[in-house]
Amino acid sequence: MLFFFLNRYCKVTLLTRFSIFDVFSLLFVYTKTDFGPQLKSLNKERFTVVGWDPRGYGKSRPPDRDFPPDFFERDAKDAVGLMKTLGFGNFSLLGWSDGGITALIAAATNPELIKKMVVWGSNAFVSEEDLKLYNMVRDVSRWSARMRQPMEEVYGSQVFAQTWEAWVDGIAQFAKRPGGSICREQLPFISCPTLIVHGEKDPMVPSFHPQYLLEHIKGSRFHSMPEGKHNLHLRYADEFNKLVENFLEE
Repeated sequence: MLFFFLNRYCKVTLLTRFSIFDVFSLLFVYTKTDFGPQLKSLNKERFTVVGWDPRGYGKSRPPDRDFPPDFFERDAKDAVGLMKTLGFGNFSLLGWSDGGITALIAAATNPELIKKMVVWGSNAFVSEEDLKLYNMVRDVSRWSARMRQPMEEVYGSQVFAQTWEAWVDGIAQFAKRPGGSICREQLPFISCPTLIVHGEKDPMVPSFHPQYLLEHIKGSRFHSMPEGKHNLHLRYADEFNKLVENFLEE
């Protein structure tokens, strides 16, 4: 399978299946700091992992990251285009946070390519409550050193702070759209089996977001992790990896 892991830095994973050996091929859209347990521990006999940094992130620089109104659509096109270039005819998606949004758009606009999808920590619209949460974390100098360090090691403290603030402004622009839509209108076009995972203690994504996805993606399933926060795939990696493997191999 090919997974598309997307986080607020647009990490995505895509899946494709080799018909002869029943092996799955996975594409992670990631920075290494975000998906270490998945890169290390997913079953390598069943999955082939391909890493990808979206434009403006990680090793896909230059250019610098920017956030035009269509940045999610741009990331989705880039990711699917990469998979086509690599020769994958169909695949599945795993998307975290912004990566989940990118995965939703990729699945909606390329239904013939996407076999299955897993998303967590993601939202199809921006509410006033969300805006308050985003603005609370705008200033990275107020973050703990533990939270800042991985990103500062990749980008440097100044570039990371500037990029994060630009992201806050970029995601906030959707609140000006009708219903705060990021991709609400695209959800009905998702036809692949979809698993929505939610950490009940996620401080960044209120529970009404995964519920909205569940109600508007036909045939989707919901899995709750009572102690999970936004980084549930890191904190509870073994449980998460098993959940994902079981779903994708059904």
